[in-house]
This record gives sequence, C-alpha cells and structure tokens, in this order.
Amino acid sequence: MAIKITGTGCYIPENVTSNRDFLKHEFFQADGSPFTIKNEAIIEKFQSITGISERKYAKNHHNASDLATFAAERAIDDAGIDPEQLDYIIVGHNFGDVVHGNNQSDMLPALAARVKHQLRIQNPSCVAYDLIFGCPGWVEGVIQAQAFIKAGMAKRCLVIGAETLSRVVDHNDRDSMIFADGAGATIIEEKEGDGGLLSHNTATYTTDETYYIYAGNSYCNPKNDNTQYIKMEGRKVYEFALSHVPQAMKDCFDASGHQIEELKKVFIHQANEKMDEAILKRFYRSYRTQMPEGVLPMNIQTYGNSSVATVPTLFDLVRKGQLKDHKLNKGDVILFASVGAGMNINAITYQL
Repeated sequence: MAIKITGTGCYIPENVTSNRDFLKHEFFQADGSPFTIKNEAIIEKFQSITGISERKYAKNHHNASDLATFAAERAIDDAGIDPEQLDYIIVGHNFGDVVHGNNQSDMLPALAARVKHQLRIQNPSCVAYDLIFGCPGWVEGVIQAQAFIKAGMAKRCLVIGAETLSRVVDHNDRDSMIFADGAGATIIEEKEGDGGLLSHNTATYTTDETYYIYAGNSYCNPKNDNTQYIKMEGRKVYEFALSHVPQAMKDCFDASGHQIEELKKVFIHQANEKMDEAILKRFYRSYRTQMPEGVLPMNIQTYGNSSVATVPTLFDLVRKGQLKDHKLNKGDVILFASVGAGMNINAITYQL
C-alpha cells in the first residue's frame, strides 16, 4: 500500500497585473525615506532578480476561501471521489479571507470550514481545520494527511493551499510587486501499489529568524495608523534559504533510498527565480553533480508568488501537461520543497 496524490486542481485568478502597472506607485524604504532612483529602475532590478513580469490577482468578489473551493472542486473531480467520503479538509493559508478594499484578516470560522460548507459536504466526521505555517503550509498539510492515514485515522484527505496576498500588500513597498493570489488542491489517499509519499522533513528556525517575514506598518505612514501589511527582510530570507533549504532537501531525499540520478523534477516554492535556482544548484552540488536541465519547473514569471498556493498550483499544471517543456510520467521520483514565514522549511520525496 502507498499514500498517493490521486487528484489535483488549481484556480488561477483571471486579473493580470503587469510590472508596468507599478510605474505610478510611490515606493519608500523601510525607514520611510523615498527612493532616489526612478520607478523604471526599481522595476527593472526587481524583474531581473525575481523573474516576475506579471502576477494574478483575485476578482474583487472572491476571497481566499472561494479560490480554495474552486481548486478543491477540480481536485475532487480529478480524483473521481465522492466528497462525502473525505475524512479531513486541511487548508494552508496565512491571512484568511480578506475582503477587497479592507485588509483585515478574517479567520473565523476557519477557511477549511468555509470550503466544506461551499462544497455542501454533510458528513460531520469530515474534519475541517486550517494550517498557518507560512509558504510551506501545503507541503506540511500533505505530511499531516499521510500521518492521519498511516495512523488509521483517515482514508482520504483534501489538502489545499490558498492565498489572496494582493489584499495585504503595502503599495508603498517595492516588495508588494512579488505577491499574488491563487489556490491549489490535492486529494491524498492510500492506494494499492508502490511509490507515493516516500520521505519527508520539516524544520522551524526561531532563534534569530522568526520575524524575517512579518506583519508591519506601511513604509509611508504619515497618519501613524496601525494598519498591518505583509513585510519581508528580503536579504535575510534569501541568505536563510540558501543556508538551510538545500540541506533539508538532501536529508529528505536521502531518506527515500533513491539515487540523485533518479530525481526527475523539483517543485519548490515559487518565491524568487534567482533564489530557487541558487537553492537547486547548492542541492545538486551537495551530491557533487550539476543541476540537470529541465529539473526545475517554474511559473513565477507570470504567476507571481502566491505563497502557500505556489507548489500545489505548479504541480497541478505540470501533472496535467499545462506547463511548456515539462511533463511527468508514472514512476517518476520528484521532490516538493518550501521555505517561508516562521521560519519554516519542509520537503517531501514522492514517486508517481
């Protein structure tokens, strides 16, 4: 028996915001002082580092729980299951539902409960809860789902990553250009056969790293109000990721018993193009080999960073042949990995 992903689905919002839409923004530094360079130069440097040229934002009348439901419906259809047979619904997110025009987080009731309600699931034994774990939330949700199944507490779980970060960005912060919206969902079940989830690894660093990603005031705050936005210590996050993520991935992959030559794809959190490439190069360097061409699918260029939604969204697109030059075959060994607020790191080795 193996614990497998039997269905996937994602929801990509239709509203597209390109880099040129930020040309009229007023960007300030963390100390409140304006930049001395023009927005054209700020945006050009941003794109050269992150790879992002555009991102997707949710429609005004959609919240994170709506996006999560849309992705869940597609995953359920893909798996061909009756949603009443779900034992757990786990939703990874960071800010809950944030109504357009009002950046206050709403997490009561849990987004998982809202998804179950919108799916019209009647079964009270289907337990719905949220997982607040930063960008690695979906990966951790899959790890928890397999633990429930292995313990005999569940047969079938729905794990979702969803976010509407466009609602919680400070438009005076150049980091606001990174963030996007979206949702990805997976059905996790125990099935006959080999493969499935082979190994996993999770770590949390909180000595000096806890507030590398945090909620803080606007960089332009003349009224000194207490409105909170998503904030990052970008350089520290980059250095932390390069220092810790490759080893976490290696520890996870080594535990699978497979050889590095067997690894076909790495689905890593779409945070920053250069950072992800640097992480993969260090990971392969630890095996004294070079990163193979085509092992790293990416969609951050036109999707942006949708936090906890990036990994399941990317996996769904590749699994269904919707990302150019990338495909998966039965028996392929792949790796999921993520890093984010907490600071948290995790990885999963998986065989299709």
